[in-house]
Amino acid sequence: MNPAPADGTRTDWNTGRALVRPHVVTGGRGTPSRNTLDHITLITAAREDLTDLGPEQCRLMRVCLGGWLSVAEVAANLRLPTSVTKVLLADLVDSGHITATAPAAPAGIPGEQLLKDVLDGLRALL
Repeated sequence: MNPAPADGTRTDWNTGRALVRPHVVTGGRGTPSRNTLDHITLITAAREDLTDLGPEQCRLMRVCLGGWLSVAEVAANLRLPTSVTKVLLADLVDSGHITATAPAAPAGIPGEQLLKDVLDGLRALL
């Protein structure tokens, strides 16, 4: 077991990072303020201002400054559970730091005639 420093935090011997319980990161909240964030929702930073943000929110913003990522990718980069990441992202969307957009809807199933035409075209190539 890792020895606890005077401030009560513990660190992971492998990474040197402080071990913080997820409910501490989210301020005790278990659900996001908005229910529009899915695992495949795309996220990017809307502004670069990191003032008045907590340490986990700053880490999240730095990840999102690189361009569009899914919620699952952001969670993986931060090594946080997706549920915790969604709470943090919802807060940042509410404050205007993050932009979230749903991915493009699938085009749907192609019609039977189109599939037959493709098959006929492939057969003609052989």
